[in-house]
Amino acid sequence: MKARRSTTGLPRAGGNATPGRRNPLGTGRRSRVRDWPSATGRAGGWSGRPARNRAQIDEVQQGVRYRRVFVTLVGVIVALSAVVVLVGTVGLFRETRSRPLTAEEQNRYKQEEIARRWQAWPTTGIFPEELKYLGLDRAQQYARRVGIAPEARCRDAVDPAVGAVLTEHGCVSMLRATYVDQTSTFVFTVGVAVLADEEARASAGGDLTHDDRVGVLPVAFPGTVTERFGVQQRQRTGWVGAGPYLVFTTGGYADGRTRAAIRQEESLHSELWPAARSIGNQVAYFLADPPKVPPCTQGNVC
Repeated sequence: MKARRSTTGLPRAGGNATPGRRNPLGTGRRSRVRDWPSATGRAGGWSGRPARNRAQIDEVQQGVRYRRVFVTLVGVIVALSAVVVLVGTVGLFRETRSRPLTAEEQNRYKQEEIARRWQAWPTTGIFPEELKYLGLDRAQQYARRVGIAPEARCRDAVDPAVGAVLTEHGCVSMLRATYVDQTSTFVFTVGVAVLADEEARASAGGDLTHDDRVGVLPVAFPGTVTERFGVQQRQRTGWVGAGPYLVFTTGGYADGRTRAAIRQEESLHSELWPAARSIGNQVAYFLADPPKVPPCTQGNVC
C-alpha cells in the first residue's frame, strides 16, 4: 500500500495556513472560483435585474402614452377636417342652388348682356338690312343697308378731335355701316364706338365737342349709290349714348354735294337730318334694349 500523503501544511478550509509552510498554489494567484452574488444588492447582483425591468416597463408605458396622444391628435385633426369639409359643402350647396336674383344681380346681368352684344351679335344684327325712319308728313320710310365696313380702331374711324377723346377714355373698337333712303337721295353712315362700360361712355360723351362738322368718317362702297359720299359731302354729324356705346351718325347727298356747296341762305332738305338721327337712334336702341332677365340664378325655376 502506498503511504498516505500527509496533509500537514496545506491550507485548511476557512482558516489560515499552517505557520511556516508555503501555499502550494503560490502567492498572488487568484482563485478560479467566482464569487457568488451577495444579497446586499450591489451592482451586478440579482437585485439589479428588477430595476432594469422597471426601467424597461416605464419606457414601454411612456411609449404607450405617446401613442395614445398621437392617435388622439390625429383623431382631432380628422374630425376638424371633416367639419370643415361639411361646412364648405353646405356653403357651396347654398351658394350654387337656384334662388331668385337680387335687384343688384338683375342689373348686373343686364349690363353684362348689353356690353357683350357688339361681339356676340353678328354685324347684320347690329346693322339690320332695313331701318325705319319718319319722312315728310311723318310718313314711315325705310333706309336700306348698302354695306358694312371692316372693324376699325376708334381713332381711325372718326375725325382727330373726336378720336383723341375716344382714345383717352379707352375706346375698344369702332363698327360702321352705310345706308341709303328709299329714293337713294340721302346717304347715311352709322358708327358704333365701343367703350369699356357705361361709366366710360358717359365720361367720353361729356368731353366730346358739339361741333356738327366732325364725327364719324363716312364709308363709301364703290359701284353703289354711296360711292361719292366722302368727308366733304357730310352735311351734319351727331351722336347718341346707349349703354357702353356711342352711336355716331352722319348724312349727306348721294349726288356728291359738299357742305360748302350749300349756301348759308339755303337750308338742308328737311328730311335729311331727321332721317339720319332716326337711323342712329334705332341702332342705339337695339344695342341697349334691356334683355329679359331670368328670375332665378339657374334659369326660370328657383
